[in-house]
Amino acid sequence: MSDLKRMEPGVMFWAERDEMDEIRALGVRVGQMAIPGDMELNAAAVEKWKANLADFRVITLFATYCGEDYADIPTVQRTVGFIPPATRAEREQRTLEVSDFAAQLGVRSIATHVGFVPEDQSDPDYIAVRDLVRRVCDRAAKNGQTFALETGQEPAPVLLAFLRDVDRPNIGINFDPANLILYGSGDPIEALGVLYPHLLSVHCKDGDWPPKGVPGALGSERPLGEGAVGMERFVKTLEKVGFAGPLNVERETENQAQRLKEISGGIQLLRRLLPQ
Repeated sequence: MSDLKRMEPGVMFWAERDEMDEIRALGVRVGQMAIPGDMELNAAAVEKWKANLADFRVITLFATYCGEDYADIPTVQRTVGFIPPATRAEREQRTLEVSDFAAQLGVRSIATHVGFVPEDQSDPDYIAVRDLVRRVCDRAAKNGQTFALETGQEPAPVLLAFLRDVDRPNIGINFDPANLILYGSGDPIEALGVLYPHLLSVHCKDGDWPPKGVPGALGSERPLGEGAVGMERFVKTLEKVGFAGPLNVERETENQAQRLKEISGGIQLLRRLLPQ
């Protein structure tokens, strides 16, 4: 599907949670697909998803991992991505498997949350995760893919320094403006100004800042246009820096009917904000 429009609205959806009929009913042709940590990535899954995606363009497969918990910042630090040492090796292997699965589906990018990257580049966890990310990049390169790191869990300058230290031509970022707000790690527009040369893909998600006086609390995710991101200025900034890829609406909430309704509302908001 080579006829995608510049900054065409799309959707971030979950394999084995979302039905493709529901996704198509949103009126989108493109998106990113999250892979649950316990999903089988065998030949049957390849054939199933080739059929499911026959008329739908997936630009990114997102690797997620069993045992991750986003309850609050300390829990994220303990459980998410490649930072926890106890799960590091199995998550590396899982990410390589997601890369191979993506290659079989013809998807040209993979992504994940790597976890909170330490600012100290001499920290053993920093070094271990940097080297792990290099190995993932190398597998992705063999599969003709980029590897995108999700933004938000560290300030933009820390993430930029990490990207430079990894030093692989196929590494970049999936920019999620809400995450910077939810984690209290920086203004998303300022962060975009720092990171845009490494921009591979985008989430359109909204949220409010963490409550004051509550150590370790995360902010609250909100329907697109109802949080602190400022979607009009976000879209205008993407235009200004020359981003042309899909704008993938993401909304995570337990009530599936409400979630789909709010994703639909976000898609309509983007269509109003985009130049005609």
